[in-house]
Amino acid sequence: MTSIPLPQRIATPLTIVLGTTGALVALAATAQASEPFPRPEAWLTKSYADVAASPAPRGATDDRAALRRIVAARTAEDVTRFHWWATGGPTYRWNELMLEQMTADFVVLPMAARHLALFHAALDDAVMATRHLDKRADRREAAGIDDALDAARPSREPAPASGHAAAAIAAARVLGYLFPARADHFAALAEESIRSRLRAGAELPRAIEAGRAIGERVAVLAIAHGKTDRSDSKWTGTVPEGPDRWKGVNPIAPTAATWQTWVLATPAEFRPAPPPAVDSETVRGALAELKGFPRTPKSNHRALYWEVHGGARAHTLWNEIARTKLLEHGYGAATSARVLATLNVALADAGIACWDAKYAYWYIRPSQLDAELKPVFAPPNHPSYPAAHGCFSTAAATVLAHAFPRDAERLLALGKEAAEARIWAGIHYRFDIDVGQELGRKVAEKTIARAFVARTN
Repeated sequence: MTSIPLPQRIATPLTIVLGTTGALVALAATAQASEPFPRPEAWLTKSYADVAASPAPRGATDDRAALRRIVAARTAEDVTRFHWWATGGPTYRWNELMLEQMTADFVVLPMAARHLALFHAALDDAVMATRHLDKRADRREAAGIDDALDAARPSREPAPASGHAAAAIAAARVLGYLFPARADHFAALAEESIRSRLRAGAELPRAIEAGRAIGERVAVLAIAHGKTDRSDSKWTGTVPEGPDRWKGVNPIAPTAATWQTWVLATPAEFRPAPPPAVDSETVRGALAELKGFPRTPKSNHRALYWEVHGGARAHTLWNEIARTKLLEHGYGAATSARVLATLNVALADAGIACWDAKYAYWYIRPSQLDAELKPVFAPPNHPSYPAAHGCFSTAAATVLAHAFPRDAERLLALGKEAAEARIWAGIHYRFDIDVGQELGRKVAEKTIARAFVARTN
């Protein structure tokens, strides 16, 4: 066997390594280019300067000495909890905890979207306000053990205010407002989150103190917003009667049509044109499509799946997809906070706009109009037009397709299936679904324009 000279044996793998490194750098640059850039606009305050506060004057040496004393008490469990809380940045775990609490309390749409929008608007403002104190656009928050104690590497110096502390305090306060019986529990979780960063040596005490102050200020604004958004209003109306009107009692959340919106000028900004007359060719054709649909075990299964995950629990599905994609793409803390806020603001406004149209027209359900039509399961207790699945899932899919362009085709297809499943179930007319998708897309596009700097080639 012919031997390869030593210099060539070294050069060959070195060439491969260098080539691979270049490819990885190119891939990293491509990934960074796909990351959407948040607009410097808050949801709850006119200016981040109004809630941001610089850390109290304190010598860097004294601050590190204080941190060393804290780190000296560190245990293995502290390290485990640090890594759990640090995963995904300041907002990741709080989104997970919020969804768990809403499931436990059986909070469903559209109220669930209202809660999530308020919650993530607060978290986004809290994280972005900490960035207001540090103008370095390319900074990534320190996340490693003892990073804050590494004085020899100033480029890894933590931000002047802790995004984790700001998010934790804002999250706990808003959760305490939404679920007062568990306020102490969430406050304790916030303290654990903050303590984990100090015990890990990841952040200096002065950064934690500044983050706390920001979180408190943002929480005050969020709670004030929640108390005046009209989500606690009581319905005093009556169900109208007529051959084209929905039939039932105790309709689901009719006052949601009047809740305060986040990006829409009014709930009716994108209100669709009235639905077709019940004796029209359009309605006859829509009923024929439903009655002629060839149901199979697979179509029934998917219809049942989307009944839950496109309806009462749509917010859970789309937030879990968002969290998964944020981890896959490795987006920074500010972008991650903005993606979750944009998703949930779009869900909230899409729900309000959808309910505005539903209770403007009170349109009859297909199975109420034609007794021969037997849906796979009972329709939800609200009017037919437009289809809420189309409103919610199209809004969510459109936001996430913008945030994760490499996954856009799959995400949009998922949103479309959520809407189409209502045909498979025999729940909605085709025009319900088409209008719902259009409404959801319009709301999402306006929310995206409000949240992110426009992409250019």
